Amino acid sequence: MAIDTRAVGRRFAPHTYAVGREKIREYARAVGETDPRHLDVDAARAAGHADLVAPPMFAVVYSAAAIEEAMLHPEVGIDFAMLVHGGQEFEWGPLVVAGDEITTEVRLADVSERLGMGFYVFESRSRNERGEEVCHGRWTQIVRPRA
Repeated sequence: MAIDTRAVGRRFAPHTYAVGREKIREYARAVGETDPRHLDVDAARAAGHADLVAPPMFAVVYSAAAIEEAMLHPEVGIDFAMLVHGGQEFEWGPLVVAGDEITTEVRLADVSERLGMGFYVFESRSRNERGEEVCHGRWTQIVRPRA
């Protein structure tokens, strides 16, 4: 498998996501989250938040469009049919609440070959409308060779 590393370091266009109450509730219910700060506005406000608080892994929702664009970009050269999700790591900053607008920027941090497979590492940085970094992510994608 020939791995092209020329796109390493490439930055992709930022994507902005408007965080909505119902999306937070839908996500919380889908993952079995029971903390009332994710489901009930009054409980969130009683806890000192402006609105519903997104669960930490909601980062995959507001980062999705930016990550997808980077992974599918022709310069990166991922064979999507052979893609396997390798892992993700996140570091969180201030909480994300309904009403926030989160802008995510992605760069291709590394490309390597191991055991005949391509390993693609993307880094994302997500900031709210106040410029605070709410999440820094590392996303590893593995591309298997075609048989």
